[in-house]
Amino acid sequence: MKLLLLLLNPAIIGLVALFLSVLWMLRDERDKTRPVLVIALVINLIYGFLLTVVLGRADSWLPWKYDYYLLRMDQSLGASAASIALPFQGVWRIPLIVIYQLMVPMMIFWYLRTRKWNSQGSVVLAYVAEMVAGPLMYAILPACGPIYAFGATWLDHPIPPAQVIRFSGMPNAFPSLHVATAMVLVLFANGRWWRAISIAFLAATALATLTTGEHYAIDLAPGLAFGCFAASFGHRRMRTACLYLGMVLFWALAIRFESALLIASPGLVRSLAAITLALAIQAVWKEWRMPITLVAGIARSKGAWVGETDLASGLSLLVVEPLQVGNSSNSALARAPLHNRDAH
Repeated sequence: MKLLLLLLNPAIIGLVALFLSVLWMLRDERDKTRPVLVIALVINLIYGFLLTVVLGRADSWLPWKYDYYLLRMDQSLGASAASIALPFQGVWRIPLIVIYQLMVPMMIFWYLRTRKWNSQGSVVLAYVAEMVAGPLMYAILPACGPIYAFGATWLDHPIPPAQVIRFSGMPNAFPSLHVATAMVLVLFANGRWWRAISIAFLAATALATLTTGEHYAIDLAPGLAFGCFAASFGHRRMRTACLYLGMVLFWALAIRFESALLIASPGLVRSLAAITLALAIQAVWKEWRMPITLVAGIARSKGAWVGETDLASGLSLLVVEPLQVGNSSNSALARAPLHNRDAH
């Protein structure tokens, strides 16, 4: 188990991916897109380190966390991370930990695959949107996740009153960037089998974020909306992107400033979650109905096309939620940096 945790360490995964990408680049020096991937991985490692440092300092800037609020939101939602995680402890937890750490390889693979049908620039722009907007969301509603807020007792911790608590931990729980990025992969999937794979990966990622204690259940719905925002940004649909981002902001501000109303109105919380889920499903349905050639044509006509030799297109290939070491032996893994990690 210790060896598995070591191999799944975000830093180890990043270094191995960088090493393999260098070997892949050297196999065909005529392919000008391969150095882009290598540079993107290098920048991702640097970005992950810097983000960890920044969020580490943000811990002192934002010492008060809203984890108790999110736990009460789970209660109103009628589904908590702990209740979902309990049946998946023991040996079942291992494959879920692996899935949780598969985000970086999946993002690399999706980048390499989508460039073949001329949407490389779009998926990279989606990663950029997550990279920039994710930390801002964390600052609006600072929270760390149940395993960090409650330690080893997170699976059976009593429901506390909705109040801010002060503890050391990087705020990177709300919304879930793991779920958001998996949603981006769904919205950039093409072909029946790849779409099925992306949906399965999204479902498994959502389950993994809960069973590892990294997120509250309430983090997932805004995570889907955040993924729709990033994908819309990647397609240069700025008005639609703003609408989805506004939805995430609404969730964050409502939980922070109107928690009493939401706690007293479980039906309202469930309705908002259902509406968010329905809009995410609608986004997938509309995207999948659009022919691939039309998607590429729209992107080029709007100036969204980024050529395969454009170095800038690879500068933000990877986005993950930032590294955080759990303060309990029950912590499954460190969070991977905003994709070295959620970073949520």
